[in-house]
Amino acid sequence: MCYDVRVKMKLQAERSRYWNDKDTLKIIDEKLKHNKLHDLFHASGFAHPKMLIYTNQEPHIPAVSQWGLVPFWVKDETQKAQIWNKTINARGETVFEKPAFRESAKSKRCLIYVEGFFEHHHHKGKTYPFYIHRKDELPLIFAGLWSEWGDQQTGELLNTFAIVTTKANPLMAKIHNNPKLPEPRMPVIFDENFADEWLRPEVQSDSDKQILQALLTAYPEEKLDSYTVGKLRGKEAVGNLPEANKPVAYPELEMSNNQRSLF
Repeated sequence: MCYDVRVKMKLQAERSRYWNDKDTLKIIDEKLKHNKLHDLFHASGFAHPKMLIYTNQEPHIPAVSQWGLVPFWVKDETQKAQIWNKTINARGETVFEKPAFRESAKSKRCLIYVEGFFEHHHHKGKTYPFYIHRKDELPLIFAGLWSEWGDQQTGELLNTFAIVTTKANPLMAKIHNNPKLPEPRMPVIFDENFADEWLRPEVQSDSDKQILQALLTAYPEEKLDSYTVGKLRGKEAVGNLPEANKPVAYPELEMSNNQRSLF
């Protein structure tokens, strides 16, 4: 799964700076200032933070979006509250089938750029957070789905997104070992050369679906690095501070799991 990420706004905006001219960038910067976005050193999807996404409709212009996809057919705030925490992630294997995601999978796909993400490892009834990032320190590019929902009471148009997940690679399978889940998962991560394939035009046929689903595979473990960090939840949680990804050793893991060789 992917419920916790580390995001720097400058990193998220880098794609737009590569593709757009100075005048367009000024407009983008004003929009971002208006939304008062800030760096997220540790952000939980359950808090539904605002982040930047790049959609298939405007692949080079960042859109401000909230984490947790709200389908267009949601009736009101009550129904929104019931579904919001269940749409933080979308299983890649079923995105074209599930009612909450299938319309977005057909016509509203996006990319999300993050510095890294956090995942919990289970050991003897306790959980230990890991931070995962690319070895070369380049941003991770996640596959996402997005949607626009109109609040009928306020008239507000809310842009939201979900992160697409897939079966874990060997590294993530060791980390994401939640005994309550049927299998270990991880976010779908793209290399730069293939990311824009996810932003193909609207799906018209089963062949189009197959092409897109073929992209939803596990990222190679040899390109990722991981280490344990301080607690993300509870009284000992570090919070949204720069040191959220600071390495923290847990002797009980090192002694019983031979942490270095496993992770």
